Amino acid sequence: MIPVRRRVVLDCDPGHDDAMAILLAAASPAIDLEAITTVAGNQTLEKVTLNARRVCTVAGIETVPIAAGCESPMRRNRIVAGAIHGDSGLDGVEWDEPTVSLDQRHAVELLVELAMRHEARPLTIVAVGPLTNVATALQREPRIAGRIDRISIMGGAIGLGNWTPSAEFNFYADPEAAEVVFASGVPITLVPLEVTHQALATERILARIAALDSAVARMSDALLRYFSETYERVFGFSAPAVHDPCAVAAIIDPTIFDARPMNVAIDVASQLSLGRTVCDVYGTTGRAPNADVGTGLQVDRFWDLMLEALATY
Repeated sequence: MIPVRRRVVLDCDPGHDDAMAILLAAASPAIDLEAITTVAGNQTLEKVTLNARRVCTVAGIETVPIAAGCESPMRRNRIVAGAIHGDSGLDGVEWDEPTVSLDQRHAVELLVELAMRHEARPLTIVAVGPLTNVATALQREPRIAGRIDRISIMGGAIGLGNWTPSAEFNFYADPEAAEVVFASGVPITLVPLEVTHQALATERILARIAALDSAVARMSDALLRYFSETYERVFGFSAPAVHDPCAVAAIIDPTIFDARPMNVAIDVASQLSLGRTVCDVYGTTGRAPNADVGTGLQVDRFWDLMLEALATY
């Protein structure tokens, strides 16, 4: 029996690791990529939307709608991660003008439309930026909570953050949106920093990518080498953590990850730990688990999956 492909929307803010997530999702035989939606995060909405079109143009991803979404968080001022991703949000490549067009629907409208389209085949959302689009869609049309199979989220941390000592960037950028999503009742896979910090694009991995010698491989190599420089400068990493494709991989093959059910709450009030994912690892609160939280990664299998995807372009 041929397995049923998941209907997937990739909600992202490209972003170097978002670019790799797009390439993995579009290439996977386990996924029907029905849309790419963009949200302000790593850079402004205008820039990240342009970046999604740039990546899809190089990769020849021409039939997947790209729709722009929310340009600011639900309640807070916008932040961007220019120190990591550069002024364009996708520095490191000399880009030609993209030929892939922009869908004129708002990303939230498109998310609701796709979620409501097929009752027999619920939608999976892979969200790798701030959760503003997803939360807004859930609030605008609460019925979609019953039409979403799962939300796979790259974000948060059980322990240390990467934007503040307590908070990871995506959740710090819009903690209220994260709170809405985790209270929605939709099944959630959370892929936190503890997992993604294992997905390092080492020199050995970069050599494997470069050896593919395609336009997509050359783009990926250039992006990851730029990413490597900023990660070493800002965080002192010897190789960059390629966060976002981990949330795609969690949908393609959940056995790549170690995970355990936990209750996850989002700090939306504290000046000290705003945006922190408070993960009840030991069940001390008595609150029911609302997410499967990743704790480990089969690193070699993850990179094999990523390289297999890149080799298809």
